[in-house]
Amino acid sequence: MEIIKTEIPDLLIIQPRVFEDERGYFFESYNEKEFLKHNLNLNFIQDNESKSGYGVIRGLHYQLAPYSQTKLVRVIEGKVFDVAVDLREGSPTFGKWRGIELSAENKIQFLIPRGFAHGFSVLSETATFVYKCDNLYNPEAERGLNFNDPSLNIDWRIDPKNAIISPKDKVLPNFKEAERNFKFGK
Repeated sequence: MEIIKTEIPDLLIIQPRVFEDERGYFFESYNEKEFLKHNLNLNFIQDNESKSGYGVIRGLHYQLAPYSQTKLVRVIEGKVFDVAVDLREGSPTFGKWRGIELSAENKIQFLIPRGFAHGFSVLSETATFVYKCDNLYNPEAERGLNFNDPSLNIDWRIDPKNAIISPKDKVLPNFKEAERNFKFGK
């Protein structure tokens, strides 16, 4: 697998080596030894899966430290536009976001470290999204950002007026008002 750095420190794209033949395909979606070669010492302890229809935007979600989570995300059916926002005070990219298209076809994965808000929009008729977490879900520590915050100006690749948003996500605060407790480099 190839591990690709982005312009945001610690936010990584994982491109697996895919072996295809007349039977189908095979690839390693996670290999601890490969991750350790890149100083990624992660202990994934929870796997999650969601299925959504076109126009759904989930997020932007995160958990406050010490309950924050590193996530390794991918799509096994359909296509999404996946977004991570840097919430780490002192980071040179604090308040910046990075998006990437993840699909069953491209098999790209996105490694989102602790200290980032995360969300995605569904670009296909349906999409099945799976991810590994290095910390358990803690509802008391759960926080989020308004997906349509004008200061972030995220292009979700769907018309926000037609987006399908959960009632909980509709009332999330903008970036400037959001509670966060992350420090860059810690």
